[in-house]
Amino acid sequence: MRTNVPGGIRIVGRTPDGALVRAGRLAHGQHPATLLGQHGWRIESPWSADVVKDGALELAFNVSELSGIPLAEEDVARDADVAPGEAGDPFQRVAAYAIVTSERGLLLTQFNDQTHVAGDWGLPGGGLDTGESPIEGVHREVWEETGQLVELEGLVDVQSSHWIGRAPNGVVEDFHAVRIVYRATCPEPRDVVIHDVGGTTADAGWVPVERLGQYPLSRSWHHLSERYLGRP
Repeated sequence: MRTNVPGGIRIVGRTPDGALVRAGRLAHGQHPATLLGQHGWRIESPWSADVVKDGALELAFNVSELSGIPLAEEDVARDADVAPGEAGDPFQRVAAYAIVTSERGLLLTQFNDQTHVAGDWGLPGGGLDTGESPIEGVHREVWEETGQLVELEGLVDVQSSHWIGRAPNGVVEDFHAVRIVYRATCPEPRDVVIHDVGGTTADAGWVPVERLGQYPLSRSWHHLSERYLGRP
């Protein structure tokens, strides 16, 4: 399996009394909530995300005891241009993003035609480099895509999506995206500068939160306003 985190992803739960539950390694396509559910725990909130000594990415969550039936694995979505019989090359990609706010608004980036969502907008961020921590990665990506220096305020979400689709080069991939999302502020917002020339960013800008609905958001960020900004 191809991955940008060769050490794998390890899932840990932190119980209300501070005890740690080591649920094990996250399988390709598996959601952290499913793995913790198999051990009798329910995710309440993300706690930490860091690369540990053996090179694994450790994702830790505040958990409570699960009552009822554990979550079942979800069906794997398949893009419309991928035939039912086509098998994809497994690829697990971990990326880090930031919800950056300042006196100028919310920082957004626009995808270019190297992606399947050209013209759509989303949060600044992207895939981790080998051995890079999520915190290091999100600072690097925000700078590369927008030229902003930010201060992280905390981990707010870990998304996990699994689907079979066609990469921009035409190769069918069995794709597992793990997105680590932070909240951040920018004390000295400036006009955006895209340093990552040749990357996937077409444009970037500060958007007044009340105008967010005027921007077509990619599927990953459709619920950005109500989920992270507390707006309908």
